[in-house]
Amino acid sequence: MWDLSPKTTLDFALYGLLAFSTLVTIILVTLPSQYDPYSTDFAKDEVVDDTKKVMTPAEYVNRRTWVKQTRHLGASFQVVVLGDIGRSPRMQYHAISIAKNGGQVQLVGYTESELHPDVVSNSSIKVVPIDPSPAWLQAPSKLLFPLVAPLKVLWQAWSLYYAMGYDATATKWMLVQNPPSIPTLAIAYFVCFLRNTDFVIDWHNFGYSILALKLGRRHPLVLVSRLYENIFARSAIAHLAVTDAMATVLKQKYGIKAQVLHDRPAALFKPLNPEERANYLSQLPETAQYAKDLLSGFMRLVVSSTSWTADEDFSLLLEALTRYSALVTSKTGLPKVLAIITGKGPLKEHYLNKIRALNQKNQLLNVLLLTAWLTPEDYALLLGSADLGVSLHTSSSGVDLPMKVVDMFGAGLPVVGWSKFQAWPELVQEGVNGRGFETAQQLSDLFVELFGKDVLSLRKLKDGALIESERRWDEEWDGVAGKLFLLVKQLT
Repeated sequence: MWDLSPKTTLDFALYGLLAFSTLVTIILVTLPSQYDPYSTDFAKDEVVDDTKKVMTPAEYVNRRTWVKQTRHLGASFQVVVLGDIGRSPRMQYHAISIAKNGGQVQLVGYTESELHPDVVSNSSIKVVPIDPSPAWLQAPSKLLFPLVAPLKVLWQAWSLYYAMGYDATATKWMLVQNPPSIPTLAIAYFVCFLRNTDFVIDWHNFGYSILALKLGRRHPLVLVSRLYENIFARSAIAHLAVTDAMATVLKQKYGIKAQVLHDRPAALFKPLNPEERANYLSQLPETAQYAKDLLSGFMRLVVSSTSWTADEDFSLLLEALTRYSALVTSKTGLPKVLAIITGKGPLKEHYLNKIRALNQKNQLLNVLLLTAWLTPEDYALLLGSADLGVSLHTSSSGVDLPMKVVDMFGAGLPVVGWSKFQAWPELVQEGVNGRGFETAQQLSDLFVELFGKDVLSLRKLKDGALIESERRWDEEWDGVAGKLFLLVKQLT
């Protein structure tokens, strides 16, 4: 029997209080350190020699003033994406721009693919990797997704918290990509609260709308995700959005004001002259044996970049190319097509099986479909060497835009893309630098029109894309994010 005498009860209470206080002490001691604007973590070469001596109040004030005058206070950043950094060009561009303007950046994310060369070579940018979730947490089907998803979120929450709170040092600013919103926004807000860091969200899309592609808009998890995103959106002190349409939705439905920072191509993407194009097509393994036909116009080079996910309907391109292949046989003057598809993603094998089946049925006789995974430099050169870019991004929310189109314009490459969503006209001017389609038949008709004997249509789009290529990321970023982060002071 338990002894519940007053003395024993008091002992239990004292032991319990001691254990609780010990636990609280451990938690407090091990919490992430707070941001200190006068810390030497980010500019050790700028620290005076008298930091360890005892200073009078006047000397201390003078030193604080000296620090403010000799270096950018608050120019330290965590740039966070709960995804593969190499496939997050916008967040890499943020890091490059911050470093270019005197900031110190810790770029937090998964390191699954090659990074932008300017990220790798810049000493002001430190990559902080997040531990990837184990393979068994990858949900194999819609049926198992609700069971596995919570475990995956817990794993991601801990690994993200540890990377931001312990692997990375405290910073003045934290710029977080959304989506994914779960668990990113909650963990980021918690770390920012603990570290006295200013929390900024960069809205690429809405997390709940992407989840709805998998589960349906009425699914309880989608409804919870939408509420969660709405609540934590209000915890940030500032917001960036990729389109005017997205900023409008954020204001109307979330009650927050976002500054619009349109995507623009980085310097890596640029038009090629005829000699550069010929050299690259002759060297790239995927195009080398077809270089002569590509340069003569007997064959056209089409490029599409895809993440092989549900928000990109790759079957549209397959059907359009099948229709086009049949027309090449019956119509003179239509060139053959070499289509190179770049990217990685969960549905890749599914569509590769479809391509193999079409080839076995001889439905792609006049079309060669290849897949490739290229370095950032090679991808930029491929876009500069192509005749036409294709975007299959269908937009889960209707207010985001595909970054791939921005890169294509940067290389002076005209674009055809799925256009049945609200924000499309913010990026593509119909008939000027690109064309839109909504069905496979329309896409096939565009191939016939642009690749036919009348070359004026494609040439006009090419001229428009070359003009668009002059609009660059640096100018856009400096005028919006540069001012927000007070780095604009360093601009000349």
